[in-house]
Amino acid sequence: MADANPHAAPAKAPEGATGVLVLANGEVAWGRGFGAEGEAVGEVCFHTAMTGYQEIMTDPSFAGQIITFTFPHIGNVGANPDDVEADDPHALGMIVREDVTAPSNFRSAERLDEWMKKHARIGLAGVDTRALTKRIRQGGAPNGVIAHSASGEFDIPLLLDMARSWPGLEGMDLAKDVSTETHYGWAGGVWRLGFGYGADEDAADRPHVVAIDYGSKRNIFRNLAHAGAKVSVVPATATVEQIMALKPQGIFLSNGPGDPAATGEYAVPVIRALLDTGLPLFGICLGHQLLALAVGGRTTKMFQGHRGANHPVKRLADGVVEITSMNHGFAVERESLPANARETHVSLFDGSNAGLELTDRPAFSVQYHPEASPGPQDSLYLFERFVGMLR
Repeated sequence: MADANPHAAPAKAPEGATGVLVLANGEVAWGRGFGAEGEAVGEVCFHTAMTGYQEIMTDPSFAGQIITFTFPHIGNVGANPDDVEADDPHALGMIVREDVTAPSNFRSAERLDEWMKKHARIGLAGVDTRALTKRIRQGGAPNGVIAHSASGEFDIPLLLDMARSWPGLEGMDLAKDVSTETHYGWAGGVWRLGFGYGADEDAADRPHVVAIDYGSKRNIFRNLAHAGAKVSVVPATATVEQIMALKPQGIFLSNGPGDPAATGEYAVPVIRALLDTGLPLFGICLGHQLLALAVGGRTTKMFQGHRGANHPVKRLADGVVEITSMNHGFAVERESLPANARETHVSLFDGSNAGLELTDRPAFSVQYHPEASPGPQDSLYLFERFVGMLR
């Protein structure tokens, strides 16, 4: 990656280059733009999954982030309307090694580059993603700008100033930006080939879970329904009174983006009050971090974060290792947890906390994403455990 001259005139890209990544430290990576034209500023991270790029791009947890895919062939299976976690992508853009090729999959409905353009997301191909990933691993996740211009002309000083001016994710509450604005009832189960997602049958007779949406993935609700729950979804800013008016038998805390401490300013008092009701509670990712904050723990920004579909996690109760999907840039500090919060899972990559349960309340949470089907079913027992508590 080359260094940028902050005093240079607007730059003409090298021959054939129509896209660029400019990092806040002045490093520049040229490539071939695809998808939408324009620019976007955010945190540059890397993701090690070999599949599921639509799921990743539409995961609200990736709001404010530009994703570097370590797997070189992204886009080969095309895009379709089923493999999404939200109506629109929340990740700002993607950086890939190879150009997006024509799809080779019977489920494909359109090319990935067409899907990116339709949803106003920027792609950058032809970048040495191995070198960029190494830079992130050694120097931490930097702020940067991804840009695409068919003309190949870029104002590098302006893009550099954008990268340096962006405040970063620490201290940023993004849950309000990606959460639902209204309460709604969930319908639909897990996907099956030839059947799609199907219907959530006989939901009226099932135990009722109210899910607080801090930036949720749809597959979480599908798995709750598949495990036997009726699911209602409320906004991140829902009050205790609004939640309890729905007469829940259990509370779910969803995943989401941003700094948990910032979201916790309004979420933690609600969670503490819900814990006092004695209702079973289950949290995932940001929901895990918010539960830790609610009982007096602390969270901290990670150096590079965990993002991938191959993260081994040890279950401390029996030593079983689960292969998990992770997407988080903040972590719970285990030393900050009170005596009534017992650690249940740890990451085997770096030893960081990956789960907890309360010893005096029916509440537990995990840092990873069981609904993403890594393993592929190593962690689905968590949904069954939670719904079983409701009965």
